[in-house]
Amino acid sequence: MAAPMRIRQPRNFRDRKDVLNELSDAELIKRYRLDRAGIMLVTDLVRERITNQTERSRAVTPEMKVLVTLRYLATGKMQLCSGDDLGPSQQTVSRVITETLFALSRNEILSQYFKFPVTLENCHTKAVDFQHIAGFPGVIGTIDGTHVRITAPKEFEAEYVNRKRYHSINVQVVFDATYRILDIVARWPGSVHDARILRESSLNQVVFGRGMVPDGYHLLGDSGYPCKKWLLTPYLRPQPGPQSDYNRAHKKTRNVVERGIGQLKRRFHVLHGEIRVTPTAKVCQIIKVCAMLHNICKDRNILIPAPEDIDEPAKDIEEDYDNAPLAVQQPLLPPVAPRPREGLLYRDEFVNLHFDNDE
Repeated sequence: MAAPMRIRQPRNFRDRKDVLNELSDAELIKRYRLDRAGIMLVTDLVRERITNQTERSRAVTPEMKVLVTLRYLATGKMQLCSGDDLGPSQQTVSRVITETLFALSRNEILSQYFKFPVTLENCHTKAVDFQHIAGFPGVIGTIDGTHVRITAPKEFEAEYVNRKRYHSINVQVVFDATYRILDIVARWPGSVHDARILRESSLNQVVFGRGMVPDGYHLLGDSGYPCKKWLLTPYLRPQPGPQSDYNRAHKKTRNVVERGIGQLKRRFHVLHGEIRVTPTAKVCQIIKVCAMLHNICKDRNILIPAPEDIDEPAKDIEEDYDNAPLAVQQPLLPPVAPRPREGLLYRDEFVNLHFDNDE
């Protein structure tokens, strides 16, 4: 007796909402952090690389892939991407995000949006913007490190435990006075000290190390960095007068990087809490793409949605990890290196020249 024929069940597809044409720019910014023109700009950057080579009628379009990725970066929750009237299944969402992040994080794309000032004209423009804050001259950027929390990696797990005893990527970032990101390094485990990240970076070895930046222009950093001719740090025990005046102006000007990091993390909530993707290379892609998109938002004068306008649970930007579950391994504290006298002497001369009102 012949076996009964199996009847193939028709595939059920969810209707995909045409959000680009149905939502206003204000609603698009609320959900995806970019307006329609900004979303199309990002799509065009990677269209050739993320277009499916298929004639299937239900193939995910490049625009849809970018929307899914932006939604994930804005919320940090993949389940919202599949439950957001966009249509793709959870499995498709994961694949689409991986594909789009890989395309957006290529150096030829990122280099279009991270421009460190090296010409006299550009340095002067940056310095004027900073000097308006607190009268501190010659500043072209403020630098700091920020930790992005991750799940415990399977390899070299102890290296990712930072000084607050949770797993993270330690990200070095430089902002200008308009809160635009000039440079970002997102590849170091959380246990690595800020000073080492700077020492190994192209800023130290190439940009400043090879004299690409004109003399007299500086970065500002906190006391965790070594004082250099191009990186000015605060006095640990300032004397009354010029040194105290210098420290006050330094602190007010350097706060730009702290506020900039806050803006970046408020705009893209994936950077708020724990990024639960592997491997860590993919986490680094997420961080760099968020930084690039932040600059695109700055270029387009797109404000961060107000907390009441954001349709996902809000979190404080400075999360309290002291009460979080502790990682098993604790990192070794970095050795304290002596400060180079050349940088300290330069700082003294700089203070006497610019902050000694008696002269």
